[in-house]
Amino acid sequence: MRILRVLRDNIRMALEFTTSYLRDALEVFRYYKKLAERAMAQLTDGQLTAVLDGESNCIAIVVKHMAGNMRSRWTDFLTSDGEKPNRNRDTEFEDPPATREAILKLWEEGWASLFGALEPLTDDDLARTVTIRGERHSVMQAINRQLAHYPYHCGQIVFLAKHLNHAGWQSLTVPRKGSAEFNRQVAAGEASQR
Repeated sequence: MRILRVLRDNIRMALEFTTSYLRDALEVFRYYKKLAERAMAQLTDGQLTAVLDGESNCIAIVVKHMAGNMRSRWTDFLTSDGEKPNRNRDTEFEDPPATREAILKLWEEGWASLFGALEPLTDDDLARTVTIRGERHSVMQAINRQLAHYPYHCGQIVFLAKHLNHAGWQSLTVPRKGSAEFNRQVAAGEASQR
């Protein structure tokens, strides 16, 4: 019951009907940002830099990559190519930030770039053209591209966090064997559906 209350209170996503693509996209980005943050909060500092094997990325590296991508894609979003000349993607997968503070600083800076670029837009901007690596995209296509990319990495963060803290894991969504109770709460208007 406590877990469902936490779910209801911490995962707040707009459930009202909307026809605004931008509003919905921003809410989806916020949802996945919060989901990954709640997963990272369940880890020790050491677990944020732990790797499963020599080919895996730790959470700190995933965050570093996401932040680098966000800075590149969303800085001067409407006026410059989304792959900035000063971005060195390969180094995003080296030398993870060593502290929780450094990891979260990169995380917040990356998301600030995204929200700073998207929040001022209007639906009239969706058909405008931007480029990413010289390839033309509508603003909507560019947003969709990142709506697929960032949740993919947030899912990696959640997977790694759940694996690393399996014994103490607190469910971020509807817990196992909790669907019936969650559905009851939704029907009674007591819970968020996402």
